[in-house]
Amino acid sequence: MVKLLVGHKGTGKTKLMVEMANRDVNEKNGSVVFISKDDRLKHDLEHQIRMIVMDDFEYVNNIDEYIGFIYGIMSSNYDIEVIFIDSILRHADIAIRDLPEFLRRLQVISEKSGIEFVVSLSADLEELDASIRQYEILNK
Repeated sequence: MVKLLVGHKGTGKTKLMVEMANRDVNEKNGSVVFISKDDRLKHDLEHQIRMIVMDDFEYVNNIDEYIGFIYGIMSSNYDIEVIFIDSILRHADIAIRDLPEFLRRLQVISEKSGIEFVVSLSADLEELDASIRQYEILNK
């Protein structure tokens, strides 16, 4: 399942995502992964959450490489239940036009693996392709 948090910068998406991750790490049996552009949230997340800082992986530059990176995360830990991806449009060179394909691929991965993805997007819902509305929007 792919769930989205959508809205412009400053609308509380990251704060909500951190709260969700901190809650999930205590409620779920498996691992929780939090992918962020930088390490500014390291003190906000519970220590059991695996935080991945994308600034440390400068050669992940497009959706193909990003999906491969996610597969690498999955292959190193078989009990992941949820992966949070904060501000995906700030990672690599992923643009709004890439989102339908990126989210479609995450959905396929989710269906095959059972991993839930929660992705935040810094954009207005109206700016996004209509296909994105098929995913659950958590902050309507």
